[in-house]
Amino acid sequence: MPLQLNRRVRRMNMARLMAPRWQVSVVALGLLAGCVSVQSVPPAARSDLTATGKLRVGLILSNPVLVTKDPQTGELRGVTIALGKALAKRLGVPFEPVGYPNPAALVQSVGRNEWDIAFLAFDPARARDVEFSPPYMVVDNTYLVLSGSKVESVEAADQRGVRIAVPERSAPDLFFSRSLKAAEIVRVPGGADPAIEVLRSGRADAYAENAHMLSLYSGRLPGSRVLPGRYTVVQHAVATPKGRPAAAEFVKQFVEQSKRDGTVRDAMAKAGLRRTDVAPSALVK
Repeated sequence: MPLQLNRRVRRMNMARLMAPRWQVSVVALGLLAGCVSVQSVPPAARSDLTATGKLRVGLILSNPVLVTKDPQTGELRGVTIALGKALAKRLGVPFEPVGYPNPAALVQSVGRNEWDIAFLAFDPARARDVEFSPPYMVVDNTYLVLSGSKVESVEAADQRGVRIAVPERSAPDLFFSRSLKAAEIVRVPGGADPAIEVLRSGRADAYAENAHMLSLYSGRLPGSRVLPGRYTVVQHAVATPKGRPAAAEFVKQFVEQSKRDGTVRDAMAKAGLRRTDVAPSALVK
């Protein structure tokens, strides 16, 4: 074989031998970089969020849009459970649910160091006490009414002589405290039983809450109906205590990633939520 041809053959053989190694190296480096980007947690954020060695997650147990409890096993399920567990996994620590019976109880816990994050509807008043992530979910809010109620439509609710019941210190309570001009607010504890009782007893003409929850209550109130339309859209977000900027920034990034990668949408679909949607993407530094 001529010398020039022999050299050419040797170069071709060497290229075939080296190509797989080069490709494997590139793939390995790519996977390694991906793992670092997914699993890397800034030390300050880890310290802020896992000081107790776990992620303590504040939950409103009276809101089935956020969390439900299996009556047989006691297992907690829902969008907030899925997101809380995903964040705990990202941090590499156990997930610990910290349940509150209603919105007022969770709000009253602010400042007590009982949780590291809490799932709470955004409201400007609450933003004075906690740091909020961008919203991960938006939910239609409307009214549940009995047959013959003075409130025949969402638009006709705010009028003199109308009594609108709300869960105390909930997102509807905060919203109506700012916006109602003529109707009266009737505050009750959160949950199905107080909602049904306040309508059945005639103490209120309408009960204001998220549409999914009201559809569940309606099944227990013969002749009741959930009004079409909405008086507002509630933005559900993740709260972190004030004074923990690293935690707040890390949670913001986590929420945006969870919206992009389908984690939020999958959790909502699994929970069977009605009249809800994934919140639009937000710009995060």
